[in-house]
Amino acid sequence: MVQTLLDGIFNGISIGAVLLLAALGLAIVFGLMGVINLAHGELMMLGAYTTFVVQNGFKAMDNPALFNLYIFAALPAAFLMAAAVGLLLERGVIRYLYGRPLETLLATWGVSLILRQWVRSVSWSLTIAVVLFSALFFGAMWFLSRRPNWDRIRGWAIALLLPLVSGISVSTGLLLNKTDKLAQPWFSARNIDVSAPGWLQGGLEIGTFQFPYARLFIIVLTALCLGGVYWFLQRSAWGLRIRAVTQNREMSSCLGIPTNTVDALTFALGSGLAGVAGCAVTLLGSVGPNLGGNYIVDAFMVVVVGGVGKLVGSIVAALAIGTVSYVVGSGTLATVLTSVQSEALQPLIDLVNFFATTSMAKVLVFALIIGFLQIRPAGMFPQKGRTVDA
Repeated sequence: MVQTLLDGIFNGISIGAVLLLAALGLAIVFGLMGVINLAHGELMMLGAYTTFVVQNGFKAMDNPALFNLYIFAALPAAFLMAAAVGLLLERGVIRYLYGRPLETLLATWGVSLILRQWVRSVSWSLTIAVVLFSALFFGAMWFLSRRPNWDRIRGWAIALLLPLVSGISVSTGLLLNKTDKLAQPWFSARNIDVSAPGWLQGGLEIGTFQFPYARLFIIVLTALCLGGVYWFLQRSAWGLRIRAVTQNREMSSCLGIPTNTVDALTFALGSGLAGVAGCAVTLLGSVGPNLGGNYIVDAFMVVVVGGVGKLVGSIVAALAIGTVSYVVGSGTLATVLTSVQSEALQPLIDLVNFFATTSMAKVLVFALIIGFLQIRPAGMFPQKGRTVDA
């Protein structure tokens, strides 16, 4: 009974560690910047697919010793891929929507749908068409922007270039689709499996308990990322700039801090952490295009319950939500209570058995969160001082 409970708690903590990794990025983007990014889960998905690609690259080398090290290449690759996409998202969409939360929410939701469909449909023909469109459109815009009358002809230029370049790109993509190798999707809508390195398979045995190496690795990775984020925000020069812009954007700009660059860096950092979380998720099971939807709501709940912008609160909330969800949803708590064989506990056992599925456990967790927010609407660790009124 004790072993079952401890195994359930350990597995719950490992799931909470993944939630914390995802919530770290949200705590930066949502907590510090006030941006509701519904595409954050899809950035996790991109990190997971990047891990899959890196794994296949190492597998093609046909060197077992080298393959065991692919995870150390996949982690920075997933971070950089998600950070690059997040940077494009911030520069291309979100920077025009600061201070407009509803528009930001709708725009990022649209981006999340685009990214999901992109992963399902991406092929060489589609990639070539997109690259061709970007090169032609933005190249022409850059060339025309050097004209002295650019401000006057900008609207006309966009109106003419968009249909022209779109027609060329679509036609090129349709022609390339006639070649089977170029038209074949890279991933499709099916889930993919990522094989853990040999040294992450198995578990650490302590007495009668066994702790899977993969879950221990996720916990250690989360601790390292948490320490890195804390050091960056509290000890580095750019971290100081981020905190300054968060507290008073106008004053920071007057002091010479490049606020636009700070915004881009902050969003890229939060997005990169989502990519690392996606890499960690691949060690727990198969992943697919809908991966982000499984974590985005829980990650937002972690940030809200812990307190917006509070890393300590995110840690406590992530571990609590992950542990409760797994212990209840996996039936671990029901098994432990049933073994007690007490008639007085029978109503509680029946209630726990009712919630002993993954979906019903989420319902229970959300109900508990709603009740908690009625008591502490600002979360476990609410913000204090002048920044609350800013």
